[in-house]
Amino acid sequence: MLNDVRAINDLVKQESAFVDGILLEARKAVVGQETMIERILIGLFTGGHILLEGVPGLAKTLTVKTLASTISADFQRIQFTPDLLPADVVGTTLYNQQQGAFTVKKGPVFAHLVLADEINRAPAKVQSALLEAMQEQQVTLGDTTHPLPSPFMVMATQNPIEQEGTYPLPEAQLDRFMLHVRVGYPTRDEEKDVMEKVSQLSLEEASGETQQKAPHQVPQPVATPQQILQARGVLGQLYLDEKVKEYMLDVVLATRDPAKAGLGELSDMIAHGASPRASIALNLASRAHAFLRHRGYVTPEDVKAVGPDVLRHRVSRTYEAEAEEITTDHLIRRIFESVEVP
Repeated sequence: MLNDVRAINDLVKQESAFVDGILLEARKAVVGQETMIERILIGLFTGGHILLEGVPGLAKTLTVKTLASTISADFQRIQFTPDLLPADVVGTTLYNQQQGAFTVKKGPVFAHLVLADEINRAPAKVQSALLEAMQEQQVTLGDTTHPLPSPFMVMATQNPIEQEGTYPLPEAQLDRFMLHVRVGYPTRDEEKDVMEKVSQLSLEEASGETQQKAPHQVPQPVATPQQILQARGVLGQLYLDEKVKEYMLDVVLATRDPAKAGLGELSDMIAHGASPRASIALNLASRAHAFLRHRGYVTPEDVKAVGPDVLRHRVSRTYEAEAEEITTDHLIRRIFESVEVP
């Protein structure tokens, strides 16, 4: 067994070497936001989708666009608005009078990385069109089904502050996102770096200077979509001990029956626990987290690192918890503190 784990570890170190190049290139354009970058890579490596929650101006669009360029992938951004139609997202069929036949016009969802900006701004029918594509990895236009590119990932954003005129995602649709990531403000030093870089760039553009950036300042392609798909195959070979699997299940089941897990005080605070999709996502995300660290085995620390992002949108609070301003993050933290680590 020990030799097998060592062999897997060596394989993962070899197959994950390109990740360092992606991170290095991403840092040329994105200052800080290491967690967001990692979570997007976890989504790419596992085929999962990411829901980002954060105020405007935190480099969400820049990050996903930069990562797309580093892996030579197609990128599309869709601004969700109340007047958006499903055809604006997935495409439609048009009648060509000259040919006397219907032709297919594919929508922006046909890309490797799709940014659904402010997804809760569009009505339910538009959200459903996108989420169906996420689940089935295909789009039906007319009577023909078209497969989406592979790898395919949707990164949706939500503004946590402004909720007027929005269409909140139903629980069942939220469940289709592998991770719900909260994006925070940069540190003081990071913001100073951002301020200086962006201000300098804005002044150069305003003055009409056309100097090209030095190659070492511009993110370069260092990987391919094929390498991402190859990495997915390696994830299945990572060693996952039975005790770590049981730990994952203990955490998920504790959200459904807190009292049985010795957390009786949370019983009146959790309305609904996590679905089986949480167990699947926790397994896959923990593997990808270990892969990013060039390890061929999963540890409880990997589970703890991705656990809040996996469970945040799958655990719903009761009215009592909301009245007492107890957040979902607080409930999840209590569960991880109480569930015994192997």
